[in-house]
Amino acid sequence: MRPISRESAPRRDRKPTLWPLVGALLLSACAGPIAGLYPPAPDSEVKRVYVVRQNWHTGIAVRREDIAPTIWPQIRDFPNVDYLEVSWGDADYYPALEPTLGMRFKAALLPTRSVLHVGGFDGSVEEYFPASDIVEIELSPAGFERLCQFIAETYALAGNSADMVQPGLYPNSRFYPARPTFHIFRTCNTWVAQALRAAGCPVTPFYAITAGNVIYQVGKFGTVIRQRQ
Repeated sequence: MRPISRESAPRRDRKPTLWPLVGALLLSACAGPIAGLYPPAPDSEVKRVYVVRQNWHTGIAVRREDIAPTIWPQIRDFPNVDYLEVSWGDADYYPALEPTLGMRFKAALLPTRSVLHVGGFDGSVEEYFPASDIVEIELSPAGFERLCQFIAETYALAGNSADMVQPGLYPNSRFYPARPTFHIFRTCNTWVAQALRAAGCPVTPFYAITAGNVIYQVGKFGTVIRQRQ
């Protein structure tokens, strides 16, 4: 029997696949700035914030005197400091001084409880984080207010207060119960990207799984203070 050639073989109707369309949408999903929030209007007031990278982890540093207590009431826990640095992560792995392999796998593979880490410090951000990548971002007052609101809404409140879970990683820092749950697609780095997106910045949280990608994205519109090679 003569084999059927590709040209003469009967053609089967193929169901269209959505994967090429999904891929195209994801590739074109790079977020632009949100008008009215970012960038600040020329010659207008700006609020400076800093994205700080420590190895695989990123956080946001803000000047305390810029924060409205009515928006972020928990700053009362850190009086008389120049800056607050805030970050978010898995409730077991992040605070652990010596995280176990089990903690790593659980944080990576399962939805878990989360904590917010807040630390107060004096001096400049560059001096306090001498070995970290740092990018400075200028926000409009409205964008900065939105960022502070996003952070405040991350606290898991007991009534109207946020009780400390345990002391933090820095001399003057605390861990607080937080929300939402942590998982591999919602990490400390996507949280930072979501906070900046709330402020109007052209950041895509979907791509911000790693600390390197956060720094890459914010480096496009912010001022790189320090970046390790």
